[in-house]
Amino acid sequence: MASSSAGFVTGLTVAAVAAVGVLAYQASASVPAGLGDTRASTPATASKAPRDQRNATALPAASGAGRRVVYSVAADRVWLVGADGKVTRTFAVTPGSVDPAPGTYPVTSRSNSVTGTDGTPIEHVVRFTSVDGVAIGFSAALDGSAPAADPAVRTGGIRESRRDGDAMWRFATIGEKVVVIR
Repeated sequence: MASSSAGFVTGLTVAAVAAVGVLAYQASASVPAGLGDTRASTPATASKAPRDQRNATALPAASGAGRRVVYSVAADRVWLVGADGKVTRTFAVTPGSVDPAPGTYPVTSRSNSVTGTDGTPIEHVVRFTSVDGVAIGFSAALDGSAPAADPAVRTGGIRESRRDGDAMWRFATIGEKVVVIR
C-alpha cells in the first residue's frame, strides 16, 4: 500500500513540475524583447548631459527622445516626458545610496505598496534596474519622508513625494523607458 501511494505522489509531483515548466516557457515567450534585460543600453561612461544654466529644471539636452522618464543622478531630479518630447512634470528626488549607471532601461516591475529596505512603508514602487543585487527604483514613503540615504546601508530607492509618486505610477508602466543621466 505504501509503495502505491509513493508512486501516486511521485506521479503528481512530476506532472506539477512539467506544468510549471510549460507555463514558465509560455510566459517567457510572450515577454517583449529586451524587457528582462536590465543592463544599460549605453555605456556607463556616458558624459554629463548638458544643462541650461539659466533654468535648473529644464530638461537636459541629450536625454533621449520620445516618451520617457529622465533621471539625473547629479541633479537628483526627474522629468516625465511625453511622446511629443515635452515635459509633463519635473520634480526633485532623494536618491538611495546606490546609483544606477547612465543608460536607458525599461521599467521591469511595479509594486503598489511594500516596505522599503529601510523599514519605511512605501507606495507606487517603479523598478527599472539593479546594481550588484540592489533593486533600483522610484517610490514614495507613506509618511511623506525622504531622508538622506545612510551610506552604510545599500539602498536603491529613489524617494519622491507622494504627489510625484502618484504621477510616476500613472506614467511609468511596465516597459516604459527610463533614461539615466549624470
